[in-house]
Amino acid sequence: MVEVRAVRTEDKAGWQRLYEGYHLFYERPDLPQAFFDQAFERLIDRKPGDFHGLVAEADGQLLGLTHYVFHPHMWRPEGVCYLQDLFTSDEARGRGVGRALIEAVYAAADAEGAPSVYWLTQEFNYAGRMLYDRVGTRTPFIRYNRPA
Repeated sequence: MVEVRAVRTEDKAGWQRLYEGYHLFYERPDLPQAFFDQAFERLIDRKPGDFHGLVAEADGQLLGLTHYVFHPHMWRPEGVCYLQDLFTSDEARGRGVGRALIEAVYAAADAEGAPSVYWLTQEFNYAGRMLYDRVGTRTPFIRYNRPA
């Protein structure tokens, strides 16, 4: 049985192991410890307007994480929810952990009165996209970034 809950102070080591895995998957290795310390502190502080963090846990082990934030939107006066990070450990894949984390974000957005939830993924994330095709609607938008 998987429990999805808010990240807690005592989750730091397990959360960091997962978040490092997330960044390795997206080819961002060798981030300094200060990066992880600051990110975790932001999740624990729970300041208004900042990110929320959820973890999936089973048998005392963290199996996945997600981070999300609410923000204003010109087309939706109630605001929207951006699901920025979603990651599950290898041993959690295919066990419904990713779906449970997404559904928990959906529930948080509903409770906030901002039921529109969106996220991005890279083209090569085939396993993730198989789940996303079942729990979301793919849009025709193409993303651009400011050049570095």
